Amino acid sequence: MKKTKLSLFFIMMVSLIISILATPQPVSAEKKQTYIIGTDITFAPFEFSDSQGKYVGIDMELLERISEINHVNFEIKPVGFNAAVQAVEAGQMDAVMAGMTITPEREKSFDFSDPYFQSGIQMAIAKDNHTIHSYKDLKNKVVAAKTGTESAEFIEKNKQTYGYKIKLYDTADVMYSVLNAGNVDAIFDDYPVIGYAVKQNKPLQLVTDYEKGGSYGFGVKKGTHPELLTMFNQGLKELKASGEYQEILDKYIEAPASTQDEQSLMGILKNNYPALLSGLLYTLLLTFVSIVIAFFIGVLFGLMSVSPSKLSRRIASIYVDIIRGIPLYVFALFIYLGIPNVTGLKLSPFVAGIITLSLNAGAYIAEIIRGGINAVPKGQMEAARSLGLPYRKTMKKIILPQAFKLMIPSFINQFVITLKDTSILSAIGILELLRSGQIIMARNLQTFNVLLIVSVMYLIVITALTKLSKKLETKVNANGR
Repeated sequence: MKKTKLSLFFIMMVSLIISILATPQPVSAEKKQTYIIGTDITFAPFEFSDSQGKYVGIDMELLERISEINHVNFEIKPVGFNAAVQAVEAGQMDAVMAGMTITPEREKSFDFSDPYFQSGIQMAIAKDNHTIHSYKDLKNKVVAAKTGTESAEFIEKNKQTYGYKIKLYDTADVMYSVLNAGNVDAIFDDYPVIGYAVKQNKPLQLVTDYEKGGSYGFGVKKGTHPELLTMFNQGLKELKASGEYQEILDKYIEAPASTQDEQSLMGILKNNYPALLSGLLYTLLLTFVSIVIAFFIGVLFGLMSVSPSKLSRRIASIYVDIIRGIPLYVFALFIYLGIPNVTGLKLSPFVAGIITLSLNAGAYIAEIIRGGINAVPKGQMEAARSLGLPYRKTMKKIILPQAFKLMIPSFINQFVITLKDTSILSAIGILELLRSGQIIMARNLQTFNVLLIVSVMYLIVITALTKLSKKLETKVNANGR
């Protein structure tokens, strides 16, 4: 009876805590000095990064001018469209501006500004394709669009009418690249985006007029930041009245062809090496910080996994099973978006990335330590205990020194794996090496060349670190003899 009452009391307390954490906090309409705005940076001409790493485009210039008009700061977070939408819903960011079409479904979760652009959907095919002239020619062909966009809804709606197959992609650079490679026959995207690509001398051709689409809006989480929407609307109205709004549109929608060499490997390197080096340094920083934290986590749970205490072993086993059972991509999204959505705690992408990598690598290091300790003959522990040495001293003086030598190759391997795992964090907007490459690809659509450069950079760094680690391993083993 007592146990039942205690269980009920425990359940009620846990439910109360969860409900408190999940309760939305009251929203203040007081003007802040700085607002965090999520965006994409792979959606030219609305938002993209130039060769100097500056965020430019229609959306970026509108935000810059509206912030100046209202004397506030907009901190731009280039996390990608889907991540930006989810981050605003989770309370991680204040607003999203990324060519976001206002739809009835989105209005259930977001409050939107006045529309700032009338969109439209257009079809494009490869420049050397002479078989497609209209939608009717798409029968039994493969068409593509970006996930979660108005274009994706359009091709799904007309699938039965024209008899084509559909493929969806997360980013524009991949979609345009598969078209050039011949893996799809046509792509659908917003007409300014496709028009901008054509004007940048991309191997595309337009074969139909654009279909009138919805309107783009600046969005905040429903019921939050009414003052931010008011500032945006007032600023937009002022820009339209002065004619500056139209000047911004003309600057990008009628953009001239690029005069920089963004086609060759050397041209891409020359124009983008600062962004690539910055991404590489961020990758190394993430790796080193995460692996240090992961080492301490791994030691703790590794020692718990071989502890005489059954409870300690059980706790370590649960931790390892949970972390290893969740894909790293899902885990990163859960840390960055899931937890803040329930608790209201805001995490920067960098902190969320460190937590993700540290907990993930810590679980594998724990297993490395458990395996290394178990690899030491059990007779040594028994002999030491029979001589009266306590458990802790036996582990410290006898077992761990031997086990450490056995663990070194696995530690090196885990270090390399963690470095490569940083590429997954591009999903939450961290500007590591891969994300830096994606931003470049969004501008020049040279997927093969950019990915080749990024791959070679990873290869050089990993090879150098592996050789350095092996020298360290050799030195440690030589000193231990």
